[in-house]
Amino acid sequence: MNKKYMTKLTHTGEKVMPSVSAPKVPPIYMSSVFSFDSVEELDEVYEGTPGYVYSRMGNPNHDSLEEILATIDEGEDALVYSSGMGAISMSLLANIKSQDHIISSNVLYGGTWELLTEELKKFNVEVTFLDFNKDDIEPYFKPNTKVVYMETISNPLMEVADIRKIAKIAHQHNAKLIVDNTFATPVVCQPLKLGADIVVYSLTKYMGGHSDVIGGGVVSDKETIENIRHVGAIYGPTMSPFDAWLITRSLRTLELRMRQHSQNAMKLAEYLENHKKVKKVYYPGLSSSPSKNIAEEIFYNGLFGGMMSVDLVGEEEEACKFIDSLEKVKLVPSLAGVTTTMSYPAKTSHRSMSRKERQDAGISDSLLRISVGLEEIEDIIEEFNKAFEKI
Repeated sequence: MNKKYMTKLTHTGEKVMPSVSAPKVPPIYMSSVFSFDSVEELDEVYEGTPGYVYSRMGNPNHDSLEEILATIDEGEDALVYSSGMGAISMSLLANIKSQDHIISSNVLYGGTWELLTEELKKFNVEVTFLDFNKDDIEPYFKPNTKVVYMETISNPLMEVADIRKIAKIAHQHNAKLIVDNTFATPVVCQPLKLGADIVVYSLTKYMGGHSDVIGGGVVSDKETIENIRHVGAIYGPTMSPFDAWLITRSLRTLELRMRQHSQNAMKLAEYLENHKKVKKVYYPGLSSSPSKNIAEEIFYNGLFGGMMSVDLVGEEEEACKFIDSLEKVKLVPSLAGVTTTMSYPAKTSHRSMSRKERQDAGISDSLLRISVGLEEIEDIIEEFNKAFEKI
């Protein structure tokens, strides 16, 4: 064997052949690091010339996904991270410091609640929780209030607050409004156009849409994104190039999927609202929803998303029996895939909250959250009918 054999193995096949044609689908850049032909080129990239150094700080697949996110939310720039919590954490940490104050909605995804109530204590950050649909938030602002935080559609009670009003109040006090738009997506609502400063996503959910990838996204103006980019590069919740490629692929069908999710959800919500074993249905598209009017004003295309919650007649025993009686509809601790799934907030997303905290937030032990899929909705209704007969 030629003694240069190992050198051939490690140094050939690195160059991409020039071509007048280009791949219709961007390739996956599974490279942790990028090479330079000179120190001068390295300096130029570090000083701002377009290029890549290390995938923790940027990757072509990240750029492709970020371009789509910024475009569909009508923001100036975007960032992607390895999870929704990564996106939320970096957005908050880039805009607060020790001794600062945050005003937040009191109904949130459980992971966000834990971040605000427990983790930020380490930074001596104070958080005030309010009901954004009932409380006048203005008296709660302080000189050190830097951020107001909310969800477009609250998890799990599906409430919709007036983003325009909250943004106006926040800006009067020189605070930034961060909105988690995961449940709505830009197909249903664009918070930046309503006055929000930063929009965050769990891309794991509708944006990915197939229950096969985890990711997070942030959209804002260029200056804000650069500040978050710096913090993210230090903490390092980096998205895999392959995951960025998967989500880019999935976004091509986002509008089609969200229309079907929303249409199915409306039909299921109307069915459940009229069932004798259901105490209440939480869905902003229903006429009975206190959020209906504001949702119609700030949502697009008559769509209200694919998420709802139902409060069953009974308590934990009845909720568990109902879940156990389902066949195709699986119990999963996530949402927004192609199939209809069920989640039990008290046992999954809001498990970190005490029972009293859940009750104070309106999350009962008989509350179930439903992610409505893309199936023929009549088949899901039939399955629910059979499950109701067993409780």
